[in-house]
Amino acid sequence: MSPLCPPAPAGASPGLVPARLSERELRAALDVLHDLAEGCDGSADFARRGVAALPRLVGSELTTLSVCDLDSGHRSVVSDAPGAISPQEIAAFDHHFFAHPLVREHGRNAAAVTRRITDLVPPRDFRRTPLYNEYYRVIGIEHVAAVPVHVDPRYLVSFVLNRAAAPFSDGERELLELVRPHLANLYRLSVALDRANAAPAGGWDTAPLTPREHEVLDWVAAGKTNRDIAAILGASPRTVEKHLERIYEKLGVETRTAAVMRILKRARPN
Repeated sequence: MSPLCPPAPAGASPGLVPARLSERELRAALDVLHDLAEGCDGSADFARRGVAALPRLVGSELTTLSVCDLDSGHRSVVSDAPGAISPQEIAAFDHHFFAHPLVREHGRNAAAVTRRITDLVPPRDFRRTPLYNEYYRVIGIEHVAAVPVHVDPRYLVSFVLNRAAAPFSDGERELLELVRPHLANLYRLSVALDRANAAPAGGWDTAPLTPREHEVLDWVAAGKTNRDIAAILGASPRTVEKHLERIYEKLGVETRTAAVMRILKRARPN
């Protein structure tokens, strides 16, 4: 499995309430989200697009999609500057993985929101840490902001923006937080597309679904909630939930989005 495709995507959590943003900032945010979503072909493509697009919204000298394995203490990154972080520097980061303020703040935290290191540790104190002196000082980075797009019991996936001189302002943090839930949704869709692309040819058509399960899945694809589907079919919401549980098991997926992606896979031309 790709390191950009952890086992169980988690839902986005409510974040900070942004300050009033200018029309220019809102348009820039919409442009970034459009660039990430339009024609995205899976999680690897999402990562490449994200690290290229986000610095247009908030300036960053080094932007990564960081995938932290909270069990092993290892970080994998996709960077907008391949080779900017050497294997030795990656090892230095991993050595201090569990002491990293942002990993400690965001890891296994379903309510994780955009944070800067300075939100968590005073700059003077941070510069005294081994993490700063053995990693950030070496790569020439002073200021870090992390945008978590996926958190589960094992994995933390974040876009991370890094700068050498200018601190990230409150307005920049709030602008990143504005787009974070949408980035999380796009990330989940990209992971679901990975799984659909990896499914055997024929996908949904080959699954041994009953006629009623086919019907439920069609209504899910139409955007209906469990309560909506129950009313349409004259069943209880709990019955619909049971149908979905069996559908997920038969399709080998875990979410509504992944099940719907199987339908999209069926509809795409070969």
